[in-house]
Amino acid sequence: MDNFLTVSDAAVQIGVSPDTIRRWDKKGLIKGQRSYLNYRLFNLEEVQRIHNKVKGAASVSKYKILKSTTKTQYTAIELFAGAGGTALGFENAGIKHKMLLEIDKAAVATLKQNQPGWNILQEDIRNFNFSKMKADVVEGGFPCQAFSFAGKKLGFEDARGTLFYEFARCIKEVRPKIAMGENVRGLLTHDNGRTLQVILKVLRDLGYKVAYKILRSQYLDVPQKRERLVILAVRNDLNLPILFPKEKDYTVSMREALANCPESKGQEYPQKKKDILKLIPQGGYWRNLPEQLQKEYMGASFYMGGGKTGMARRLSWDEPSLTLTCAPAQKQTERCHPEETRPLRVREYARVQTFPDDWEFAGSVSSQYKQIGNAVPVNLGYHVGKCIIAMLNNQPDLETMEVVEPITEQAGLF
Repeated sequence: MDNFLTVSDAAVQIGVSPDTIRRWDKKGLIKGQRSYLNYRLFNLEEVQRIHNKVKGAASVSKYKILKSTTKTQYTAIELFAGAGGTALGFENAGIKHKMLLEIDKAAVATLKQNQPGWNILQEDIRNFNFSKMKADVVEGGFPCQAFSFAGKKLGFEDARGTLFYEFARCIKEVRPKIAMGENVRGLLTHDNGRTLQVILKVLRDLGYKVAYKILRSQYLDVPQKRERLVILAVRNDLNLPILFPKEKDYTVSMREALANCPESKGQEYPQKKKDILKLIPQGGYWRNLPEQLQKEYMGASFYMGGGKTGMARRLSWDEPSLTLTCAPAQKQTERCHPEETRPLRVREYARVQTFPDDWEFAGSVSSQYKQIGNAVPVNLGYHVGKCIIAMLNNQPDLETMEVVEPITEQAGLF
């Protein structure tokens, strides 16, 4: 493992204490790996990247909504469109949409309010016929559902009853050049990894070469430690590479993201929770409370395993946000403002997800939080969109993209 060091060696190289590196690891700013001797190893470049950010090496704000000045003629169909994070990212990259499909009324209202020129349909995907549609790309964040393995061949027909089946059916009927699916990191281990293996097999059976990668938003111009599993599939008759974005050598902090953020509505904490969170320092969580208050606040969870680092959590100005959830005031998923004792407001949520300030969200405040929390960050969608354009052009930009070989075997599936 080239360039991977133990915590002590990395600390000497960077000039910080080993405890500092352990703290960054616990916060999710960096990710260690286990060696065969069970030592925790860290990538030196990644540790240096965070050190530079913490000590303020970047004097100019890195926060911006990425947008290409070049448009293409490539077209996309988006399924499970939500509030439009991926769709806006793709459009900013230069891809036009033929259609967006979404069932949620508030999310559809959000899309129509912001993009009246888009072809937006509110409909259940299970009732939609795609056979007369054509597009270069089909993409969507299908919900993750388990498959039954008993006596099954685990092919396309066996996925019936799941929303992934509808995603695959669209691909089968449209026959796009490229398909892109995204999901939470947990899909890697869902049903002991078998769900992902079936998904990859179905796409291969439909005539596509497939690869996947976990993309870390915090290194792709998003002020948030949000990880998404992205699957890319290329039709077998096309000699096109599979490209994923390379991580940047910087992160974007909450301070950069929330600078001059417009005022907006937001939830508030109950007084009891507010009194607790007032005691939490910037970047801290329930472990920073006196032990008696820890026990009172955590209840039975205090005695259970796991770090539970998201509970009673105050964000830090100098770091990316934790992954946003659908309810910033809910216990176990608190996202307290770095300085004020309150949840992030709706517009602050949108900033962290890299939606532009003029992208308005329809529905109740709780619905707006849900729409934003469920979205793919716009800038992440932009980076994937740029990769898809480069794939369709067969012109990889190896400075900003990496070629990933398609998966040819799925050991242990049967």
